[in-house]
This record gives sequence, C-alpha cells and structure tokens, in this order.
Amino acid sequence: MTKQLYLSVKSASGWIPLLALATTFLLGLACSHDTAAAPTKAQVNVEPGVYEVDHPELFKLAKAESRSLPMELSANGAVSPDVTRTIHVTSLGAGRVVDLKVRLGDLVKKGQTLLVISSPDLANAMADYQKAKADEVLSRKALERTQMLYDRGAAAAKDLEAAQDAEDKARVDVVTAEQRVRVLGADPAQPSSLIDLRAPVTGAIVEQNVAGFEGVKSLDNTPNLFTIADLSEVWVLCDVFENDLGQVHIGDSAEIHINAFSDRTFRGRVADLSRVLDPNTRSAKVRIVLANADGALRPGMFAVAKFRSRKLTERLVVPSTAIMRLQDKDWIFRKEADKKFRRVEVQADGLAPDGMQEIREGVKPGDEVIANALEFSTAVSERKEKE
Repeated sequence: MTKQLYLSVKSASGWIPLLALATTFLLGLACSHDTAAAPTKAQVNVEPGVYEVDHPELFKLAKAESRSLPMELSANGAVSPDVTRTIHVTSLGAGRVVDLKVRLGDLVKKGQTLLVISSPDLANAMADYQKAKADEVLSRKALERTQMLYDRGAAAAKDLEAAQDAEDKARVDVVTAEQRVRVLGADPAQPSSLIDLRAPVTGAIVEQNVAGFEGVKSLDNTPNLFTIADLSEVWVLCDVFENDLGQVHIGDSAEIHINAFSDRTFRGRVADLSRVLDPNTRSAKVRIVLANADGALRPGMFAVAKFRSRKLTERLVVPSTAIMRLQDKDWIFRKEADKKFRRVEVQADGLAPDGMQEIREGVKPGDEVIANALEFSTAVSERKEKE
C-alpha cells in the first residue's frame, strides 16, 4: 500500500489531484471535529456584569425565599474570669518571703502552699499564745488551791470568786491568742515564725504581685499577693451599641467564636446588661456566662458574640452557595431572561437554618439565582480565557 501511494505521488499526471484531495480531507476532518466539540457553557455579553448562557440547563437555579427569622447581632468582646469565682490572696501578717512556690499561670489546688513568709507578727502572736497558756496554768493552780482552802473553811468566798474570775480570764486569753495564731496561718501546736500562705480555692493564678525575698507589708497598705480564679466557668464581656440594646435580653442564648479556636462554637447565655453606657462609645457591657470545663478559654482572649433577637422579622434567604465573595463584596447571579444572568451585589447577614443565607437588597422574593455561584463564575472565567 505504501509503495503504491508513493508511485501515485511521483507520477506527473497525479500530483495536483492528490494534493487537492488531501487538502479536502483535512478540511473535512477539522469541520467534523468542531461539530463534535462539547457545548460552551457561558459567554460574556457586551454589557458589563451580564452573562449569556448557551446551555442554562447545566446550572442549577434556586429561588429567593422570604422567611420569618430572628435578627442577628454581632458584638466584639473578651474572655474574663468570673468575679464571683475569683479570690484575692493576701497575708494578714507582715514579713519577708523566704520561699515562693508558685508562679503566674500555675494551676493550684485548695490548701496548696503558695509561699512562705518569715513574719515578726506571727512570732509575736506565738509568744502571746505561749504566755497566755502559762498564765492559764498558774491561774488554774491558784483556783484549785483556793477551792481546797475554801472547802476546809480557811478561805473566804470572795477569795474563791476572785480565783475563779482570774481562771476564766486566763482561758479567754488563751483562746484569743490561739485564734490570732491560726488567722495568721500557723498551727499553735507547732511554734514557728513562718507563715505558710495557702490557696483558699482551686484555680489558676491570674495575677501575681510578689517575688522571692520581697517584703510583705501589713494588710492595710499592700496589694493582694496573688489572684486565683476558678476558670471552670468564665465570662465574655461584650460592647453592644445603644441602638442595638433592644435586641438583647437577659437569658438569651449567644454563640461565641474565639480566634484561637476557629473550628469551635461556644454557647452561653446573657447573664447581665450594664445599666450604664460608656459615654465615649455609646455602648453597654453585656455579660455572657460560658462553661469552660476543659480550660480552653483563657482570660484576655478576643471573642465575637452573636445574638439572635426574640422578635421575628421577614428576611430574604438564598442558599449560601449562591453567594460569592469577591473584592470584599458579596455577589449573586440573578436570572434576567432564559439565557441571561446579571451579577448583583448583595449584603449578606447571618446564616439561617438548613444552609440558607440571609441577604439584603439586590433580589426580591421569587427571583431565580444561580445555586452555585462559584461554579458559574469559573465557567465564565474559562470562557474569557478562551476568547
């Protein structure tokens, strides 16, 4: 076959007809290839923002619906310890720190030693206790001796009464001195000038105002040494503007989003609305209580709270996939005719149930929009590149 074709090409009489035949064959092949090509999805119209679709059946449509939904309000805030679960730890005795056992951020348990203070106040209190005990022993012996003499008629009743009064006062002095030693954080049975300052509650140390070997002053002129917070439950304090306060009520549920945990949604309830407005920002503090059993939430974390109003209003919703974010704006593709779609800017609000998105402006109830805006935009972009 190859040899015959070679001879026909070489023949003088057959050169031109064969060339024409080959040209015709190639043109026919090209035409048949174009006819079998896949249909084009979309092409850009002359008018900006309007797109004509050759095959609209390739794109799923959805209708804008009107629903009765609560209004959604967002407010910025921060995580804060629950003040009802926060304890300021101070020392009732002055002295000098000789052993610092914990640091800022440590978790401590109730009764754990935080630091040790060498305190002259405790030394004096311990001495007073020892003296009171000695005086009580002496007064008790005097009472016993006077009682014996009175029983034998050798002592008057007034002598017995005086001895009994001295014994009673001595006992009071012992109890008072013992209580003072215990208040300072020591055990009267173990004489010492060292105060073991212990944690009154279990929690995390969120504030520290003392370092090793520093002097600790008396209670009336020194700041708290530590602040311990029970972080099993925390607050989120948000600033809500004056115009939006009517949408927030005590007992409302709130969704909290934390930057550090973008994949988690925390839920809490509004516990309090401030009765005072900040004159600079015209906002009020809203307190939300959150459970924090795993300790993930830490004081100072930035938070965004979302509230849903109790009053329902009519809102337009479309599938969330129908909205495309482009150049910091939200867009949808609204159907204008059988094969024509217009790109329209909208304002997206909160997410509605079942994957729907609340929107404002740009569409009306019943308008048909492209259900998957990203797919449509990709098809348009590919068409532009080909052109």
